[in-house]
Amino acid sequence: MVCGGDMARPSWDEYFLDIMASVARRSTCDRGRSGALIVKNKRILTTGYVGSPVGLPHCDDVGHEFKETIHADGHVSKHCVRTVHAEQNAICQAARYGIPIDGATLYCTMTPCYVCAKMIINAGIKRVVAEKDYQASAETKRVFREAGIQFELLSEDIKEYADQIGEKIGGR
Repeated sequence: MVCGGDMARPSWDEYFLDIMASVARRSTCDRGRSGALIVKNKRILTTGYVGSPVGLPHCDDVGHEFKETIHADGHVSKHCVRTVHAEQNAICQAARYGIPIDGATLYCTMTPCYVCAKMIINAGIKRVVAEKDYQASAETKRVFREAGIQFELLSEDIKEYADQIGEKIGGR
């Protein structure tokens, strides 16, 4: 196949983000279909997507398991806790199969949540590339700065979760 014409060769970041978007389509919670890819030396080490723990039912099959959160400003939001985040799944895959990820780059759909950020730091990942921002990303950005994690946000757009009015909650 000859390259050229209108088809520009993607950068490595673009290439891995394209693959990450494909991985995200495997997500089993329709509120936030997110993916993650851990890469080192231009080689994919692991992938992860939003999904229930192995062997447990998926949101797409039985509905969401919501937890209400009251924020400091009084705003109340619902968060589905049935699933494991994409970043967590990618890190777990590395641990499960004995794949060292120290010094790697993590590509993800949105800025990781605060819990995922701490896991990323402890896993030794040194660079994070997020496609979009997450509405509660201030803590993540702070700890990444403090830990010396190189963080690149490609778009300031905030990734919104799907509106689930009338959705089955907790399998009911």
